[in-house]
Amino acid sequence: MNPQAAHAGAILTVNLDAIRSNYRLLRQQAGKAACAAAVKANAYGLGADKVGPALAAEGCRHFFVAHLDEGIALRPHLPATADIFVLHGAPPGTERELIAHGLTPVLNSLQQIAAWHALAQTLQRPLPAIFQVDTGMSRMGLPAAEAEAWLANPAFMESIPPLFLMSHLACAEHQGHPMNASQLARFLAWRRRLPQIAASLANSSGIFLGPDYQFDLVRPGAALYGIAPVAGAANPLQPVVALHGRIIQSRTIQRGDHVGYGISYSASEERQIATVGVGYADGWLRSMSNRGIAFIDGQPAPMVGTVSMDSITIDVTGIAAERVQAGATVELIGPHRSADQVAQLAGSIGYEILTDLGRRYHREYIGGL
Repeated sequence: MNPQAAHAGAILTVNLDAIRSNYRLLRQQAGKAACAAAVKANAYGLGADKVGPALAAEGCRHFFVAHLDEGIALRPHLPATADIFVLHGAPPGTERELIAHGLTPVLNSLQQIAAWHALAQTLQRPLPAIFQVDTGMSRMGLPAAEAEAWLANPAFMESIPPLFLMSHLACAEHQGHPMNASQLARFLAWRRRLPQIAASLANSSGIFLGPDYQFDLVRPGAALYGIAPVAGAANPLQPVVALHGRIIQSRTIQRGDHVGYGISYSASEERQIATVGVGYADGWLRSMSNRGIAFIDGQPAPMVGTVSMDSITIDVTGIAAERVQAGATVELIGPHRSADQVAQLAGSIGYEILTDLGRRYHREYIGGL
């Protein structure tokens, strides 16, 4: 066993070949549109320094991060020809840092536009950017009045050549949701006024809404990492992660004995309980208390008691003693329980499960290049 793996409470395996396969499927699904990759939040918790190069090797040339620091950290791991777009734009006063690191902002407000324009004037050269318009999500992007002000000032268009006109879908995973058509109509209205600018609307789920939503560039994120893009439909993507926790110890408890903080579980009969070295400090959500399921050789082992900071407890009654000894591993995410299924038990979404995966896991990467 790898010595580092032996030290860890759990092993997180990331299949980079599966990420590349998912990218190919999404690129094919996107038709004529170019396919970008959202690698924000450290590639959804899986390691942007590993995921980014794997996607670049698959032909991806457009990468999206959320924060400036994420872009700075990612740049050394990608080809110089790859574009890195910062979704939140530049924090006030940091515009020159984007230039220094070869990053491009997504401009979401008149304040950001004015600051980027001022830098272009100072440098006496055009500074391309993406312009985001709000089509109903009321989160990021130019509200209608600010978008009108942008269009009314020709100097902005001259000094900041638009690479894409962009917006973001709020309900794309629910294909029949009326918000999808509403946002598309609003986006098309802006597009008709700016027909010369390439456009980007579809996120992971938006790709599966069809060609009307795909435009010139699609921006998958969670789907790259195996999260189902369409609610209630079969997942066409390959699973990317597996998480195996290590048993610390196991014990027999008797009827009436309690388990964990708050004694939220009491045994109704003699049970065998194993403690596993994964807790909410590792991203195993506390809402999984008395709800989650681990697997040992395909056999379910229900989680009992409250999730602690560093450990969980599972009922291993009836499982062979040699499989529940200290050092043995149990499947928490894998063939028997996907990240989406874990999220459903936790009352969450697969995105949160992936991005919360902790730093204490020993990480192993499969393939990639």
